Amino acid sequence: LSTYALALDGSKKPCRVRTSNAGHCLYAGIVGPDRARRVGETLLHPDSFSGWGVRTVAAGQPRYNPLSYHNGSIWPHDNSLIASGLAKYECKDLAGRILLGLLDASRWADLGRLPELFCGLDRSRGEGPTLYPVACSPQAWASGAVFLLVQACLGASVQGARNRILFDRPYLPEGIPQLWIKGLRSGNASVDLFFERRNDAVRVEVTDQQGDIEVVPA
Repeated sequence: LSTYALALDGSKKPCRVRTSNAGHCLYAGIVGPDRARRVGETLLHPDSFSGWGVRTVAAGQPRYNPLSYHNGSIWPHDNSLIASGLAKYECKDLAGRILLGLLDASRWADLGRLPELFCGLDRSRGEGPTLYPVACSPQAWASGAVFLLVQACLGASVQGARNRILFDRPYLPEGIPQLWIKGLRSGNASVDLFFERRNDAVRVEVTDQQGDIEVVPA
């Protein structure tokens, strides 16, 4: 399968179905380093990645239905966990593809707000994603997905007790050459940051600072 089986059936045999659940194995850190890239590439294969995001169930698999709630639809929060897992295994290029797909999807959503889920139909030029009629919007998981996606690609972490904000090998996909973050807080201090992609590296610049706070690297 080039991924992890979804479950065991009643006879303890693997259910050989390609689903997004394998991305949660990456997020949890239980995937061997020698398998992580392979799992990630399977999740980003066209059968699983619609162009907008990773489907819950890959196209062509049993029970696949891109218009269903769980069997082929795309959930932003699910995708953010996958992206975060990929980043942990130094697959930020794959995480960046998920970030770009959901960013593009948000441009078709009301107020630019990611919904709870949307349908898993293939992306078509000039057309937005097919919305799921009763998806909640706003929805807490979908709102939180935005922050986890950005955190994953930038390798961001906050050491609150030391008032430090760290960026471990920050990455921006080609579709996002520049990024601004304003009012990022640690304790009573805050910073405004500017990120710029330069070839294979990302430059981090502090544009404003309030209080005692350290940004690494900057």
